[in-house]
Amino acid sequence: MKKVKPSLQSRNFLLKKMPKNSICAEIGVWKGLFSQKILNMVQPEKLHLIDPWLFQEEYPNRLYGGKAVKSQEDIDNIYQLVVQKTEGKNVIIHRDFSSNVLPNLENNYLDWIYIDGNHSYEFVKQDLELCFNKVKRGGLIAGDDYNWREKENFPIRKAVNEFIATGLVTVEGVHQNQFILKKE
Repeated sequence: MKKVKPSLQSRNFLLKKMPKNSICAEIGVWKGLFSQKILNMVQPEKLHLIDPWLFQEEYPNRLYGGKAVKSQEDIDNIYQLVVQKTEGKNVIIHRDFSSNVLPNLENNYLDWIYIDGNHSYEFVKQDLELCFNKVKRGGLIAGDDYNWREKENFPIRKAVNEFIATGLVTVEGVHQNQFILKKE
């Protein structure tokens, strides 16, 4: 029997909770591996992929800042692979930052959204706030790396917990590193 990595198991757990034939978005696409899982498992009516695919040397310990790629050309090649993999599917690619894309989406448009972009506290907090109006009432805001550490901090957990404390969402589940919040 093939052993499945814990990170893939937790993402499978999350995707099983997402409504089929939904309108959804993924923030932070990278190579599109999770995008393929969304397409296969959820079979969305429409999937918005949001990522700047931009080399950011100010984040040398992140995949897009030097840990996995060395230049913008490397990232452009990754972007082209994602375009090829999703061609002919119900996918809309937004090559830009979520802070530029989300304000242009209709309010109450998405059934669910998955956040896995910049892991810095201020960006996660901003994504959560921007996503709230874009998701329908009863819709889901989910994300990755809830327990991700940067030095001694847990920036994603901090932003998510603060967002939960607003009372705008309820916790649908936290499974390993995945979180699911429901818009009230």
